[in-house]
Amino acid sequence: MSSANAQASITIVKAKDPHALTLSTRASCLVFEDPASYALLERAQRIARSEATVLIIGETGTGKELIARHLHERSARHQGPFIAVNCAAITDSLMESELFGHERGAFTGAVASKAGWFETAHGGSLFLDEIGDLPLPLQAKLLRVVQEREVVPVGSRQPVAVDVRLIAATNVRLDEAVRAGRFREDLYYRLNVASLELPPLRQRTADVLPLAQHFLAEYGNRLGYSVVELSPSAARALLAYPWPGNIRELENTIHHALLVCSGSIVQPEDLRLPAARPPEITASTAPVRPARLEEGLRHLFDADTPDLYRLIDETVFQAAYEYCERNQLRTARLLGISRNIVRDRLLRYGLLKTQREHA
Repeated sequence: MSSANAQASITIVKAKDPHALTLSTRASCLVFEDPASYALLERAQRIARSEATVLIIGETGTGKELIARHLHERSARHQGPFIAVNCAAITDSLMESELFGHERGAFTGAVASKAGWFETAHGGSLFLDEIGDLPLPLQAKLLRVVQEREVVPVGSRQPVAVDVRLIAATNVRLDEAVRAGRFREDLYYRLNVASLELPPLRQRTADVLPLAQHFLAEYGNRLGYSVVELSPSAARALLAYPWPGNIRELENTIHHALLVCSGSIVQPEDLRLPAARPPEITASTAPVRPARLEEGLRHLFDADTPDLYRLIDETVFQAAYEYCERNQLRTARLLGISRNIVRDRLLRYGLLKTQREHA
């Protein structure tokens, strides 16, 4: 992955220009009507006025970047830049250079010195999305930056002072990642000075129709429609659906509906929603010990299978990887672990070829 491609996952938006460089309407407008959302915004408003580092927790598509922008725009730093970096979208080899910068000649291809995103965000806010995917060595370097307020570019020994408010976000429980040894405990406490937890859309259903109306207006305007409305049955379908993809899925659903609807009224069939979905599995409803899994394990125990733990671990990762159509990020989300752990296991068990093997 080239440096240019890595930068495609990064968005810079100056204050007073919330619509710049974003095609998604989620990033430019807060449309929250549910009591849970009001409570979240009230807490965000109090936190925004401080300089505290913020950790935003929520499922994919719940609007974590939107809340991060809200924090920035309500802070004393609103005149400075807001920079968003998706840690899961940049390769490990490029991450240090992208965050902290590099000097000319620091590595092959470094034909000129380049400031990292910490320096670029000087005087403003830096949003690190999917912080749980940051490799452990980079976590140690990030900890030092948070503590010392300075970065050392790759290939340099001279620290550079930075004045940045850090906002991090994750869709995994970092406290659980700490206990599993996947995330540094000291960094977790540095990031979790102030926390905001975004409920999934299925837990704030009063937001569904206002958000749908917002997306109808935005995309309808782009497509040249004067007025577009939801039929009563379409509205009921939106409210009945559990939205596993949250606001992002709702946005895409409305956009698709406007592309295929035959008039100015969106009907249920335009929404392309599954007629029925299996009930959501939660901590209270999921079986602690699935019967078939336990039965299979007992057969293995009875057979006195050698190297049993490795066999089980390899089987889980191989099955999950195939189930997710050999997509590492989806596999990580399915298993509730970081992408780096998935990649490590896939390489260990020969399920993923290295670049050297491809050559």
